[in-house]
Amino acid sequence: MGADEEAERTDAPEQEQEQEQEQEQEQAAPAGLDARDRAVLALEARSWRTAGAKERAVREELGLSSTRYYQLLNGLLDRPEALAHAPVLVNRLRRVRDARRAAR
Repeated sequence: MGADEEAERTDAPEQEQEQEQEQEQEQAAPAGLDARDRAVLALEARSWRTAGAKERAVREELGLSSTRYYQLLNGLLDRPEALAHAPVLVNRLRRVRDARRAAR
């Protein structure tokens, strides 16, 4: 047995474990939220150091324009599945949205 075969054998359990974890995460995700919805919420939860970094990440990671991203995000805020998936984030964004509406 060569070193390559041994390395492949030791990597196999790690890969299987990663696949099992991904499947568990998909099963744990609330029904009704697809991968894009979860990606939008995850991107919104991140912090940004520069002004254009978020917009750049939206384009590169999600393949969306900023306008479409915010449309999707606003729609997610009204969905109970999003609230179940990320309650702290969704409640914070709802408060911000409501405060902006009240200020108009």
